[in-house]
Amino acid sequence: MTDIAAFVEATLLLSLRIGPTLAGAGPFGLIRIPATVRVFLALGLAGLLIGGTPGSTALVASGQAGFIAAAATELILGISIALALHLAFGAIQWVGRLVDIQAGFGMALLADPNARGQMPLIGTLFAYAAGVVFFASEAPADLLALWAQSLQAMPVGAPITTLTPDALIILMGQVHVLALGLGALLLLVLFLTDVVIGLMSRTLPQMNVLVLGFQVKTLVLLLLLPLAVPTATAAYLRIIRLSLEAPLSWLGG
Repeated sequence: MTDIAAFVEATLLLSLRIGPTLAGAGPFGLIRIPATVRVFLALGLAGLLIGGTPGSTALVASGQAGFIAAAATELILGISIALALHLAFGAIQWVGRLVDIQAGFGMALLADPNARGQMPLIGTLFAYAAGVVFFASEAPADLLALWAQSLQAMPVGAPITTLTPDALIILMGQVHVLALGLGALLLLVLFLTDVVIGLMSRTLPQMNVLVLGFQVKTLVLLLLLPLAVPTATAAYLRIIRLSLEAPLSWLGG
């Protein structure tokens, strides 16, 4: 009976490490999944990981105070893992927003029923493309391996002894630089289009530059998007890989 109680306690605690990611981090925020399903998925994965690592239940402190302290630690670990995916997908949406502004879609936003907010046009396209790459690759298995490795490095109930924020800063720089590669072709061509239209306005002052520029850049963007998105698959994979490798680094695991 004691073993069963310890298993249930450890499962509940570990679900706090898994839950923040499933609650809406990265690609999981793009999918409309009922909260009940997310909770049961977190509990099921936590039970499987605890069952595969029996020794991980030994560090769970007894008593209400010990359980609350362990829950807070697990929640911090879960938020840290989710933060990496948030940074990766946030950088992808950021470069999409840059393309929107360059193309003249700065005021155009899409309603996002999942986040109950608004998202940029091209940023939304880039984010969903990243989600497709995430689930089509081995990233889900890598995420499960990340949780398993974090469980080995920091068993349930073990205190966090080391935090290395430098790794977080490095990840932010890496994902933003790689994200620029996703829209580099679009940004360059749109910039050159602006230059050409600007030169034409100098020789044809009667031309309505604003109207012509918006139409031309929209056409250029629509022609280049089918080429730019598929060719950026390697950059998507690299960004996702970095976001799954970083959490253990900055947590000292």
